[in-house]
Amino acid sequence: MGEPRLARPLLLGGLGAAYLAAFASLYLQLPGLYGKDGILPARKMLRVSGKGLWEQLRDSPTLLWFGPRLGLDTELGMELLCLLGVLTSFGTLVFEPLRDSLVFLLLWALYLSLYQVGQVFLYFQWDSLLLETGFLAVLVAPLHLLKWRSTAWRPHDSITFWLMRWLLFRLMFASGVVKLTSRCPTWWGLTALTYHYETQCIPTPAAWFAHQLPVWFQKLSVVATYVIEIAVPLLFFSPIRRLRLFAFYCQVLLQLLIIITGNYNFFNLLTIVLCFSLLDDEHVGLWLGRSKKRPASAWPPSLVSVLSTLLELMVYGLLIYWSIQDFGLQFNWEKQLIESKTAFTYHDFIQWLKTVTLPIVGLSLLSLAWEIIYALYRCACVRGFPWKLWATLQWAVFAAAAVGMFTVSLVPFTYIEYESNGKLWPGIHQMFGAVDRYQLVNSYGLFRRMTGVGGRPEVVVEGSYDKEKWTEIEFMYKPGNVSAAPPVVIPHQPRLDWQMWFAALGHHSQSPWFTSFVYRLLQGKKDVIHLVQIDETKYPFSAQPPAYIRAQLYKYWFTESTKDGAFPRQWWWRRRHVEEFYPTVFLGDPNLEAMLSQYGLKDKTPLKRPPDTFLPRALQLIREVSRPYSGPAVVWSLYLTAATICLLRALGSRTLGGAPSSRHKGSKRPDAAEGDGDHAGEKNGQVRKKEAEEKAEGRARGAGDTTSDSLRSTRKKK
Repeated sequence: MGEPRLARPLLLGGLGAAYLAAFASLYLQLPGLYGKDGILPARKMLRVSGKGLWEQLRDSPTLLWFGPRLGLDTELGMELLCLLGVLTSFGTLVFEPLRDSLVFLLLWALYLSLYQVGQVFLYFQWDSLLLETGFLAVLVAPLHLLKWRSTAWRPHDSITFWLMRWLLFRLMFASGVVKLTSRCPTWWGLTALTYHYETQCIPTPAAWFAHQLPVWFQKLSVVATYVIEIAVPLLFFSPIRRLRLFAFYCQVLLQLLIIITGNYNFFNLLTIVLCFSLLDDEHVGLWLGRSKKRPASAWPPSLVSVLSTLLELMVYGLLIYWSIQDFGLQFNWEKQLIESKTAFTYHDFIQWLKTVTLPIVGLSLLSLAWEIIYALYRCACVRGFPWKLWATLQWAVFAAAAVGMFTVSLVPFTYIEYESNGKLWPGIHQMFGAVDRYQLVNSYGLFRRMTGVGGRPEVVVEGSYDKEKWTEIEFMYKPGNVSAAPPVVIPHQPRLDWQMWFAALGHHSQSPWFTSFVYRLLQGKKDVIHLVQIDETKYPFSAQPPAYIRAQLYKYWFTESTKDGAFPRQWWWRRRHVEEFYPTVFLGDPNLEAMLSQYGLKDKTPLKRPPDTFLPRALQLIREVSRPYSGPAVVWSLYLTAATICLLRALGSRTLGGAPSSRHKGSKRPDAAEGDGDHAGEKNGQVRKKEAEEKAEGRARGAGDTTSDSLRSTRKKK
């Protein structure tokens, strides 16, 4: 695939942006979720058991065990980790030298530490995806903090970069497969998107318009989703460059459409970042305006070029043919629409899945083996025996790490087909069990079943002072007021609003945290209220907590446009009451006390105040400064600040670069001056034979007097 020297910093910078959104978004919600007066206090996850520090780290790998040594309780320790994560990820986004292996190891350790105590509010697939991607970044990123100017592309880097592609494949392929293995009637009937836009957790305003699209188009969109998620990912490992680029743009298109119609925090950004593993330097250089002029194509074309083009056309033809055959696509000229239906059975699909799962593993292994062999060849091309030996040792270490990561990932990948999972060597399962607590590899499967087919269930919390007059407590982001427009909150994730969506899908006893949430509202805890409404004037019980609280279950639907296409009089939502979701409770209510005791949510011991030292006071000061601001405002402010810094730096370098400079004998080649990767490789002796020959030729060419660019071009013409 070549050496993606430009694609790697692009991927690492995008990962820094995802980390920044994750840390900043979580930081603003820590007191209400995990504080001493929060919904699920994190201190209960780190109980002193009499074990040594290293034993505690082994059982629960989190840096929060070191908090007491710094005079911090669990809540302040989480705030410190979040702030360190924000600062570090901001640095990786702005400064390319900070996109270092050690920096990404720190980011991974910080987020894993928070994940270990995050409980249900951090158990989302994108949190696991961020941890797995973050750990792979430790292998992909260069180690140049100790050698600030050394950014050379190492011979083994193509191996670790391949792991990002394998993760992207597992994510997309599994997300497509589980839609069919779940036997969800809407996915099999191709009608899922007629419900998706209004039933997803937090839709955007564009989701309302997407919901109005005709049914035939929605069904065709489901077909396209299957093709992009199941068929196209097989092209990730194609040796043909144009097929990989086709797969890249298909995946990015899908993610952009999801971003437009749904608020899925940093998940889609992170998926697009993984898609950068499909790119090469030539294509990224085209984006950045650094593309080199390709030599004119020879005529007649070579046999390899002809075969490559024919194979590419055959792949496109097969994609179209299988789509038409498997989904019965045909154009209805009378109605002027495309009809579609699933033309295979569940048994057919399961048999196909059993047939292809292990061959896919074999194909992926061959692709990885090719990268390993090619990297070994590059090690052999390194000049000088000491550097050749050093490059080979690095190759051996990283090749072993890549094979190990690939092997362990086979366990969660084959969850999509349990017979294949059972055929794996037992030792692989043992390896997976040993590293599972570190979230190094995970299973994925997004939108497995379509919920809310009969209307999206929504929990509406109500408060009262006298049990006669009830007032709805409206949330900032989730649907409540039928006339309120859906918000745009990406890449922020309001974790309470998300869990309210999950709670509405079942009985309240399946969401024990909801009882604690109601209890904190009755107590009037400001940190929890802050999760509901940042603006206290919009919270109906800001002056005095309600004496009674209950919750009702409603069904919500998007309003429909009229037959002539006009907008409805009442925009956005309509709803219907279904039943009581949570009974009326009050402080001191025996039922409430019993549920709190049952779920282990009552405080039994008095809390110790953190010592009044510099660090706790500094953390509390930062908390007070950030309290008035919403998650989207903070995250986008950080992004705009980073973009401004990068823009000013680019303008400054262009201004300095535009000054006339004299060219003299022995000057660097333009490509070496442009980036210090080649220069660093030259210092370390890591120069391939071809590069050494070009360098010798350049020295011979520059041995005379100063030569202008125009004279050099004249010589080339001659």
